[in-house]
Amino acid sequence: MKLSIITINYNNREGLKKTIDSVINQTFRDFEYILIDGGSEDGSKEIILQHEAQFSYWRSEKDHGIYNAMNKGILAAKGDYLLFLNSGDCLASNDILEQVFATPLKEDIVYGNLLFESQDGNHTLGIYPDELNVYNVLEGSLPHPASFIKRQLFDNSLYTESYRIVSDWEFWIKKIIMEGVSYKHISLTISRFDTTGISSNSQRCNKERELVLQRLFPRMIYTELMSWYEIKSQPCFPLFKEISKTKKFQRRIQPLIRTMLKIHLFFTRKKKNP
Repeated sequence: MKLSIITINYNNREGLKKTIDSVINQTFRDFEYILIDGGSEDGSKEIILQHEAQFSYWRSEKDHGIYNAMNKGILAAKGDYLLFLNSGDCLASNDILEQVFATPLKEDIVYGNLLFESQDGNHTLGIYPDELNVYNVLEGSLPHPASFIKRQLFDNSLYTESYRIVSDWEFWIKKIIMEGVSYKHISLTISRFDTTGISSNSQRCNKERELVLQRLFPRMIYTELMSWYEIKSQPCFPLFKEISKTKKFQRRIQPLIRTMLKIHLFFTRKKKNP
């Protein structure tokens, strides 16, 4: 099976209806559909039961947050690739999956573009770069509703459930920067994203991001990364941002980070096992 689509829902009945409709109306059929509901009390379960035959797996029960629910979906999935399309988000067209899989996928992560839809009716198209660099991985995040992730990438780690907002960002750092997995950008608008979700809480998001950096990187790199955020407020930052996009910069900085991490892990293990 080529694809597992995973939808997470909690008390978003109307959004869930839109999401389900966009999935079951796809012309592409080589996928399974998994739905994880957090024990909704707004009539969402009735919507799920109406479409029960369309799901290969579904659960409606209390969970411990969105990443706990996403991990449940991952563990139930059997597809080669996973696509997270949470309630309220919709696939961009009925044939978009057919377009994506018209050519066999081989990269670890394949991502497209995402249309952001706000409650006031303003729509913004997020177009993501073909070449990822340290800056745009650390500063932003790939769009989950427009990213096809090889299921095998979760074999050695699921999403960290102690975070409420940034576990997906942590995942991209681990895989793209630290592990150097393969990726590919495709010039297709994959999904429409409902911007009214939890990730709009910027203060909590920034705090959790700081915890991620502190947890993932040794002190030397962590200190440098925190300095990076201070540099952002300086007048010279736009120039540094452009320099960071160059291939020469990437060839130097990413291997350096990986080497420092290996050294850090070596001495950490040696200290634990003298």
